[in-house]
Amino acid sequence: MEALKWQKSSYSGSNGGACIEIARLAAGIAVRDSKVPGYGRLTISVDAFQAFLACIKDDVTNGA
Repeated sequence: MEALKWQKSSYSGSNGGACIEIARLAAGIAVRDSKVPGYGRLTISVDAFQAFLACIKDDVTNGA
């Protein structure tokens, strides 16, 4: 298994809140729960991850 460099959002505090971490893969993005990283990861394509981020940004911008 490849060694991954996991990153947590800069909006994530150190209070143990509900956070995800992401890591870049050769063929996509890995996503895991920062509270229980040993439970596995979800792997998605870069295109799907970019669409996910666009939806989040749109919700934030439009007050959803």
